[in-house]
Amino acid sequence: MSSTEWSTYMHDELGVEMPPEAISEMVVLRLERLYREDLPLMPGAREAVIGFSREWPLGLASSANRPIIDLVLGLAGLRDAFAATVSSEEVPQGKPAPDVYLEAARRIDVPAAECVAVEDSSNGIRSAAAAGMTVIAVPDREFPPTEDALAPADDVIDSLAELTPDRVRRL
Repeated sequence: MSSTEWSTYMHDELGVEMPPEAISEMVVLRLERLYREDLPLMPGAREAVIGFSREWPLGLASSANRPIIDLVLGLAGLRDAFAATVSSEEVPQGKPAPDVYLEAARRIDVPAAECVAVEDSSNGIRSAAAAGMTVIAVPDREFPPTEDALAPADDVIDSLAELTPDRVRRL
């Protein structure tokens, strides 16, 4: 879900009395504080992004709010590695809808069918597959994708250490 979708859900369905915008803002402020203390990157993420950015234009399609995307990329030193970044709050529907992936492909000027998406979540895999992209799943160990969500993945790997340009070229 996009921040607009989940904050509205929290307000309307869960009864959180704050307006949806305030809910989203509070979550962003807390995440910013936590990420400044300890940035939760997947092992090998920084190296993979830098390596792949030397081969192809990279787009980031994220469910995170724009301020979180910008903060994480800045803290990780990866801002220049991406040709484009898209938050699901910038498109009509968040994941599992394909909108955020289609917009990322548009911004890097590459047809979605020629893009490869690397995803760790059920809704992310569904979103990239719905966009018509080749999907490599790197299941999150703490919150692994469901079996039905993994089904449309073109490749499933255990860690980012297995993600290489040669592996992508073979897909």
